[in-house]
Amino acid sequence: MIRLYNSRTLQVEDFHPIHEGHVDMYVCGPTVYNYAHIGNARPMIVFDVLKRLLEAEGYTVTYVSNFTDVDDKIINKAAEEGTSEAEVAQRYIDAYQQVRRSLNTELPDITPRVTENMDGIIAFIDALVKNGNAYVTKGGDVYFSVESVPTYGEISHQKLDQLEAGASERVDETGAEKKNPYDFALWKMTDKGIKWDSPWGKGRPGWHTECVVMINNNLGEKIDIHGGGMDLKFPHHENECAQQEALHYNCLANYWVHNAMVNINGEKMSKSLGNTLWAQDVVNELGTNLTRWLVSSVHYRKELNFSDETIATARKEMDKVMKPLHQASVKRQLAGVKQSEGYDEAAYRAFLDCMDDDMNTPNAYAVIFDTVKKINQGLRTRDIDFETVDKLRKSVEKMLIILGITVENPVVTEEDRKLFAAWNEAKAARDFAAADEARRQLMDRGLL
Repeated sequence: MIRLYNSRTLQVEDFHPIHEGHVDMYVCGPTVYNYAHIGNARPMIVFDVLKRLLEAEGYTVTYVSNFTDVDDKIINKAAEEGTSEAEVAQRYIDAYQQVRRSLNTELPDITPRVTENMDGIIAFIDALVKNGNAYVTKGGDVYFSVESVPTYGEISHQKLDQLEAGASERVDETGAEKKNPYDFALWKMTDKGIKWDSPWGKGRPGWHTECVVMINNNLGEKIDIHGGGMDLKFPHHENECAQQEALHYNCLANYWVHNAMVNINGEKMSKSLGNTLWAQDVVNELGTNLTRWLVSSVHYRKELNFSDETIATARKEMDKVMKPLHQASVKRQLAGVKQSEGYDEAAYRAFLDCMDDDMNTPNAYAVIFDTVKKINQGLRTRDIDFETVDKLRKSVEKMLIILGITVENPVVTEEDRKLFAAWNEAKAARDFAAADEARRQLMDRGLL
C-alpha cells in the first residue's frame, strides 16, 4: 500500500483515493514571467515520479497543473518590453513545457490558465462576499476574512498571532483598508495592465483563488492529492484551503504533499546571491538521466543540494548502474541468447515497497544497487546464466522507468559478432597484436 506524508496531519498515512482505482492530483504550477530554475524542476520530477508510482501500482491518474498567466511581474515585464501580457506568458509557458519534455516528465493531462478561468474566479469571489467570508473595501478591493474560518492555519500549523502580516500578498497595496492585517486580497482594483470587469469594478484577482477555482472546475470540489513546493504551504495552500472551507466546507484535498527546497553549494538559491541555476541549462549540461538521478537521490521532503560534489557522486552512481545493464545486454546478444520473457519480480517488488513508503528514493536506490550487484556477479561466472541476468536487468529497467530514467539498450550487429569472434580467436591463438586491435575496436563500439 502506498503511504504519503500529509502536511495537514503531519503524519505518513495510508493512501486511500476518493474513487477506487483512480487518483486526482493537482500540483501548483508557475507564474510565467521568467524561465524555470532548478527549484521549479524539483516538483516537476517529484510529482512525475509520484504519478508513475501510482500508475505502476494500478491506479489511473488525472494530473492537473496550472499556469498563472496574470500577475504584477508579468504586467511589469510586458510594459518594459512594450508587448502584451499574453505574449510574455506564452513565451515562458512554451519554455516551461520544453523543460518538462527535457526532463522526460509525463506532461500534465490538463494545464489550465488563470485567464481562461476568470469568470469562475469572479463568481467564486462573489460567492465568498455573499457568504460573509469576504468583504469589499471602499476602494473596490476585495479581501478574504481569515477570522471567518475557524480552521485557518490547518495546513501550515500556524496561529494567526504567529503569521507575518502581508506575507500573503502578491499585488502592490498597503492593506490600509483591511479589517485584519492577515486578511488576503481576492480582487484588486487597478488601472494598470490587463484587467477584467467584475461586480466591484475593473481589476484582477489576487493569487490565492485561482487554484481553488481551477481544481473545482477540472477535478471537483475535493481531490486526492494537492502538491507543490514547501514554499507554497504558507500562504498559498493555507489560503486555498481556507477559501474552500468557507464555501464548500472541505479542505480541498485529502493529502497535501510538499517537496523541500533546492540549495546551491549549500546556500539558498536566490537572485540576490546570483546563484540561480536555470533548469534548461542544467539539463543541457548534465543530461536528462543524470539530472533526474540527482534530484531523486535525496528524499523529496529533504533539502536538495546542487554542487560539483553532489553532481560527481550522482554521475558515479549512474555509471555504477548503467554500465552493468549495458554489459548484460551486450553479452547476451553476443552469445546469441534471446531476451528473457519476464523480469525479477522479487527485486522489482522490493523497489516498489520502498517507493510506496512515502517515496523513499534513497532506500529504493539501495535496491537498485543490490540488484545491479547481482547482475555483476552473474556476468563474472564462467557459464553465464543469461536468463537470470536478463531478468535482473529488466527489473532494474522497470525501476528506472518509475524514476523517469531511460535506458538505451545497445543493438549488437552481425559485424559486431564477427569482431567479437575474431577477438576470441586471436586470444586463443596468442596473437596479441590482433587481439589488442580487436579489443580496441570492441571498446570503441561500446561492446566491452
